[in-house]
Amino acid sequence: MKVEVLINGRAARLDVDANKLRYQPEGAEAIEREFSIEPMVPGSYSVLIDGRSYDVVAAGGEVRVNGRVFHVEVFDPREMRGRKNAAAGEGRQKIAAMMPGKVVRVLVQQGDAVEAGQGLVVVEAMKMQNEMKSPKAGRVIEVKTRADATVAAGEVLMVIE
Repeated sequence: MKVEVLINGRAARLDVDANKLRYQPEGAEAIEREFSIEPMVPGSYSVLIDGRSYDVVAAGGEVRVNGRVFHVEVFDPREMRGRKNAAAGEGRQKIAAMMPGKVVRVLVQQGDAVEAGQGLVVVEAMKMQNEMKSPKAGRVIEVKTRADATVAAGEVLMVIE
C-alpha cells in the first residue's frame, strides 16, 4: 500500500508492504523499518517496530502514539484528487469533469459564495453519481454547464475564485 500523508501539516509518502514500512517526509531521507501490528479493540492497536512497542489509537483524523497526538490526513494517489499542495487553494480553480458523463444537478450559481469541500455539481458517469466539491473557499465566478448536459473528460464545469 502506497499513500501520501500529511502529519501535523508536514507532507510525506508512506509505503507499507507486508511487514516492512518506508516513511519519507518531503525534503528528508526515507526511514525504513520492519513492523508488526495487532488490533486490540476497534481503533486501538499494538505496533511493534524494530523491537519497540507502541500503543496506537486512531480516530477522526487524529492518531495517538503512546499518548502523543498527531493530526493525520491520508491521500491514496490512485484517487484522482490526490494530496493538495500548499498553492492548491490560491488563484482561480477550474472544476473539471473526471470522466465523460451527464450533469445530474448543478448545486450552485454564478456569484454564490462557497466553502472548501462544498458540493458544486453532480455528474453521473458509468452509472455512478459523483459530487464535485470546491477545493477552496471562494466565489463561483463562472458556471459552464447545466443540468442534463453531456460532458467530456477534462471539460471545465465551473470556475472558483
